Amino acid sequence: MKRFAALLLTLTFSSFSSAATDSFKICWSIYVGWMPWGYGAEQKIVDKWAKKYDLDIEVVQINDYIESINQYTTGEFAACAMTNMDALTIPAAGGVDSTALIVGDFSNGNDGVVLKGYDKLQNIKGQKVNLVELSVSHYLLARGLESVGMSESDVTVVNTSDADMVAVFPTAGVTSVATWNPLLSEILTMPGANKVFDSSQIPGEIIDLLVINTDVLKANPNLGKALTGAWYEIMATMSDAGPAGIAARTAMGSASGTDLAGYEAQLASTKMFYSAESAVEFTNSAALKTTMKNVAEFSFEHGLLGEGAPDAGFIGIETPAGVFGNSSNIKFRFDPSYMQMAADGKL
Repeated sequence: MKRFAALLLTLTFSSFSSAATDSFKICWSIYVGWMPWGYGAEQKIVDKWAKKYDLDIEVVQINDYIESINQYTTGEFAACAMTNMDALTIPAAGGVDSTALIVGDFSNGNDGVVLKGYDKLQNIKGQKVNLVELSVSHYLLARGLESVGMSESDVTVVNTSDADMVAVFPTAGVTSVATWNPLLSEILTMPGANKVFDSSQIPGEIIDLLVINTDVLKANPNLGKALTGAWYEIMATMSDAGPAGIAARTAMGSASGTDLAGYEAQLASTKMFYSAESAVEFTNSAALKTTMKNVAEFSFEHGLLGEGAPDAGFIGIETPAGVFGNSSNIKFRFDPSYMQMAADGKL
């Protein structure tokens, strides 16, 4: 299941204990960039790193992506795999101070806008666009429209479940969709389907992360070290060109409902940060702050920062390049220090 944002619900938060402890749970859901967590748990790589720091770490797969984030937000999990937009609009907007511990990848073509019978994005004007409302597909559409001097007022968004997207595209009343892989690839095989915009045209904006409760991380820095160490050991195996890498990618593909070829096709449109050095470089860039400004503005315009948010900068977002928004209300942080430890061989 691909990741998507939801309208922020009013939740009663049972704050995750920030006291130092030795037992933790983290959660993830099915997506190309998060399959390594399942593989790392199955192969006992996470256990190995947990034991190095005298910890117990349980890795839990949650079938419903938004439910996984909600459970993280209410304190059921210390950390959770999610996108940058969802980290802002769900836990951070709900008052839970959260840190992007690991920047794993960004969508580099996995998300796209498809028109039926036309091959230019400008032809979308006046059309109905079927997509999962308030999702990263919705964000992608907004960014695409902006790139050709249009806005959402030039189209009509039709909220459509991802489960129905492939089935509705061939129907007479549907002329355009915005969706993600593997649905995107399947739709593009249909007569008249043309991809007119995709996430490779907004590189680095739809980012996949492991997000951790900031207070938990501060009280338990060894948890950050164990998770980061495990991740980059998995990355080293996964990216290997030899039999070990093939076996790892085959296992991840099978666990996500496809085969090696299918999984590698998804990886081809995903910019994986296999090395800690590349993830640190991306996180330290000034472009990340700009991206989060764009995401915050989209989120505010669609009511995702909460009813009391007066503007897009209501929630402070801390990046190495500076803070976007209210520095007195920082609730979402990009901290490359643990990835830097991995890069320096200090884990």
